[in-house]
Amino acid sequence: MENVIVSASILSADLCALGKDIERAENAGCEYIHFDVMDGVFVPNISYGIPVLDSVSRIARNVLDVHLMITDPIRYIKAFSASGADIITFHYEACTDVMAVVDEIHSCGKKAGIAIKPATPASVLERFADKADMLLVMTVEPGFGGQGFNFDMLEKISELKKMLSERDLKIPIQVDGGINELTAELVKKAGAEILVAGSYLFNAPDMALAVRKILGR
Repeated sequence: MENVIVSASILSADLCALGKDIERAENAGCEYIHFDVMDGVFVPNISYGIPVLDSVSRIARNVLDVHLMITDPIRYIKAFSASGADIITFHYEACTDVMAVVDEIHSCGKKAGIAIKPATPASVLERFADKADMLLVMTVEPGFGGQGFNFDMLEKISELKKMLSERDLKIPIQVDGGINELTAELVKKAGAEILVAGSYLFNAPDMALAVRKILGR
């Protein structure tokens, strides 16, 4: 199996002690810090945005993995880039011109990820796969943390991995939602390499142990 990365979703962190929780996640072995942005339109919840990312970027040592769950994301690419994002992932369903958003992200010198909701087929990503730096399969409905894993998404991950392999594309698949030590093994076997985990990590008595369990070590 290729190198697996854990991305700690700070949606489940203690916002009153965010700096300490980010440090705890990085010290526990999380290579990415996952930053969820919700606008209350594309998804029903509202999270945080550019001012918080500004602060987080001054604290985080590792990769800032920014997930935009917002409508018309091209409007904010430059702002999130300037605020410290290393990877910017946006939703296929949230824009009318996917390649324009990818190009905007790349023009800012950042990596571009494309995400799909559970109801969206993996096949929609085929024509963009060679332009993206990461593909994200949501294994829950986007918008809220702490949801249960959707096992139907395992087939979608496998389908996406097969498509990438057939085209000889070395693009990582990220999964987000319901990841714990049990579901982590399933998504890794299906082909995922970047695993976003939130409540499982931040609620763990020993986060380093929880990370090792996700990694299978």
